[in-house]
Amino acid sequence: MKPENQNNIVEKILRIRLSQMLINEDYKKSKFKIPIHLALGHESIATAVSQIMNKNDKLVLSHRNIAYNLARLGKLKPILDEYYLKSSGLVNGKTGSMNLTNVEKGIIYSSSILGNNFSVSTGIAMGEKIRSQNGITIILAGDGAIEEGSFHESLLMLKSLELSVLVIIENNEWSMATKISDRRHSINLDKFAEAYDIKYVKMSGNDPIQYTEKLDDLKQFSLKEKTPVLIEVMVTTIGEWVLTTPELPDGKLVNYHAGPAPTVELEKNTAKIIDDVSDPIFVLEKQVGSKKIEEVTKTVLKELNNEIK
Repeated sequence: MKPENQNNIVEKILRIRLSQMLINEDYKKSKFKIPIHLALGHESIATAVSQIMNKNDKLVLSHRNIAYNLARLGKLKPILDEYYLKSSGLVNGKTGSMNLTNVEKGIIYSSSILGNNFSVSTGIAMGEKIRSQNGITIILAGDGAIEEGSFHESLLMLKSLELSVLVIIENNEWSMATKISDRRHSINLDKFAEAYDIKYVKMSGNDPIQYTEKLDDLKQFSLKEKTPVLIEVMVTTIGEWVLTTPELPDGKLVNYHAGPAPTVELEKNTAKIIDDVSDPIFVLEKQVGSKKIEEVTKTVLKELNNEIK
């Protein structure tokens, strides 16, 4: 990848991370009247999806859409204003967070209903094929949504109708505030894909350059072969903490579903939260160096503060 493209990705990921951290600070102060689903740790896949999109592509999101909206827009204030339900918001304060869209940037639908976006996306992809739009439909959902019947029905229809679609499942191994392993048996998506004769790819490691190149290859494959592709991306939704209650005096490890990340603090000029590959900022640091990350972080944070002032 060209250096200028790498610089663009570094800046975009840091902008998404720092924007969320600024939102989180307001969230911890109970400044919002609506639920917001943060996606700290999802920045690499969101950036990669945005990088491969062109004007003919359609993006359909779930309730946890913040990283993708930030990636596509490249600005914080219109989204922040939308969360405050202001008329100056991205959709004039009418959608809040879970249904936030941006038609000009290809985000034509976001669903607050678990699994609903699969069936809606199938209709969108069929319409695009009928109109010969030569674009691809990209569906984003979490691992909880794959339990819904609409997921399996949509995979069958997408394959049967020969539709060009990337179905991306963000697997953070949490459902609500409970570990998936504590709630149900694991679901092997590769086996479902095999049953429907759909190409399956698993991605992990938070390398935004590899993600971008891989997604672009899969996009071209899907368009050429007229077939859906099922992509499972392992992500860490950063923000775990130990919850202590009278019923759980020793505490239990939980993660936010909607709500602030209480353990995440916006320290001066610092975007990295975890020192391992579960944090996309850590991965960037290994690729371009800590000095570069510090410089870009300082610049982006200053721009964001000026923007929201």
